[in-house]
Amino acid sequence: MKRKDKFLHLAALTAAAAALIATTTDAMAQNARNCGQRDAVLSRLAEGYGESRQSMGLGANNAVMEVFASSETGSWTITVTMPNGLTCLVASGQSFEELVEALPENGDDA
Repeated sequence: MKRKDKFLHLAALTAAAAALIATTTDAMAQNARNCGQRDAVLSRLAEGYGESRQSMGLGANNAVMEVFASSETGSWTITVTMPNGLTCLVASGQSFEELVEALPENGDDA
């Protein structure tokens, strides 16, 4: 994968996650079932689901958004880590695929 394509992929994921983070309330982020210490959350994703970090970005309020996925099972998880170290699960699902889509050229109606 070319460096430019990787950058575009990361930018698209970051933009989508930033929109998701912006709609997440503090009350949701504090939900004990969905949040925990970063090391424990990452360990659970790796050991329980075989997921590793695929991309990351900086969101609102200096929150770090990360996408974890398993190339073997296709499972994926989006996490947000707050500046205080609390990591929360924001979304998860199946059928993860890495996409590299170029932006349309200027003047292209596509």
